[in-house]
Amino acid sequence: MEILTLHPEDDVGVALREYDGIPAGHKVALHAISAGSPIRKYGQVIGVATRDIAEGEHVHTDNLGMDAAGRGGQAGATDWTTPVVTPRTFNGYRRADGRAATRNYVGIVTSVNCSATVARHIADQFRGPALERWPNVDGVVALTHGSGCGLGTEEDGLKQLERTLAGFAKHPNFAAVLLLGLGCETNQVSRLMANHGLAENDRVKALVIQDAGGTASTVRQGVDAIEAMLDRADQARREPLPVSELTLGLQCGGSDGLSGITANPALGVAADLLVAHGGTAILSETPEIYGAEHLLIDRAARPDVADALRERIAWWEDYAARNGGDLDNNPSPGNKAGGLTTILEKSLGAVAKSGRSPLQGVYRYGEPIDRKGFVFMDSPGYDPMSITGQVASGANLVAFTTGRGSVYGCKPVPSLKLATNTPLFERMRDDMDLNCGAIVDGEVSVEEMGERIFEQLVATASGEKTASERLGFGDDEFLPWVFGAQM
Repeated sequence: MEILTLHPEDDVGVALREYDGIPAGHKVALHAISAGSPIRKYGQVIGVATRDIAEGEHVHTDNLGMDAAGRGGQAGATDWTTPVVTPRTFNGYRRADGRAATRNYVGIVTSVNCSATVARHIADQFRGPALERWPNVDGVVALTHGSGCGLGTEEDGLKQLERTLAGFAKHPNFAAVLLLGLGCETNQVSRLMANHGLAENDRVKALVIQDAGGTASTVRQGVDAIEAMLDRADQARREPLPVSELTLGLQCGGSDGLSGITANPALGVAADLLVAHGGTAILSETPEIYGAEHLLIDRAARPDVADALRERIAWWEDYAARNGGDLDNNPSPGNKAGGLTTILEKSLGAVAKSGRSPLQGVYRYGEPIDRKGFVFMDSPGYDPMSITGQVASGANLVAFTTGRGSVYGCKPVPSLKLATNTPLFERMRDDMDLNCGAIVDGEVSVEEMGERIFEQLVATASGEKTASERLGFGDDEFLPWVFGAQM
């Protein structure tokens, strides 16, 4: 079979391998299509024909345009019966506050870019052999970023940055954290701590470079503080914990025409299994659900949840317009090279990774997740920025599907990489954890691959290292979303 038809009402199929000059993963017209007609894939409209299209013709950017018609949606429109599952455990760390961790790091959280170099100097003292004194600790991570000053003290941008940094400072995958500031920045360490219930104790210490005597003195004090934290963190031991303690960030990046056919729906099966076990799955990337939001609204558990999602979509439409943008600027050039044409098509495939369980809540970027089940967290579509928010909200695992080949990693949380096609998996084996291309190769069903992903998630939560962890990714990918006027 060279052309895959996904739904009986579809106007296009997907080339599973190069077909009459059409690349694998790209769309092929299943019949003649008149100019102005809607074009369907997945049984949903992905755009309109901008000219007449012949049967068997390549359907892409030169003949498929955006369809801006609204798609509605109604809370509770879909039925879902939670599968009966046998309770499962993973081997994790139980923290003093009762939360569960999948990794055991010590962190340095910077308030402002001006403290980034000092944070690096401190963390660098604990690289390689220097960490051998603490064999039960995964590492020391310096979380540095490019903001923290030039923002109004009451602006949403600063509040969001505070919320994100506090989420990491409180994250259970950090056994302890050092909060590091310069002293004169807008994002004051003292304000951050006061606003988010952080106090100095055995787990949290604060240092301010201007008060600590400058760079060299702060590095010395920071190293001493981290050594004491490492001594305590090294005492932690893994123990069986219920799978319901896992919170999974769902992510896709470098998507292609097979993302919505293989890895994303398989990850959706795994997400539903996690929810059935009492766990939590977080979908994000608001600009990349645009055009498919009606499918999520139909799954909303309550009308207020549907309204919250509609409000976020409206905010993004206004945000894009105010900045001279268009939400259909997405897909990226790489997405288009992989066969995706409009944001409607991309979004329909992206939503598939959320499975079919009810939507229980909608959260702002980095806001703590306080409900179990499937939830949505607002974020940009840029993967590092989106995952940073998911981790700040409480994700202790990330599953990342990719068709073009992302190499992303995210300390202190493991990121599992799922290839959408076999050629990518073979080409980048060092970076990929699972080959979901086996679905279109006819070796496994979507459901079977979803079960494999779920089992790999449990193994990863229990300490098995992901490809990105083995390659050392995660120190430089921390990227908070900061918006607003920079002064």
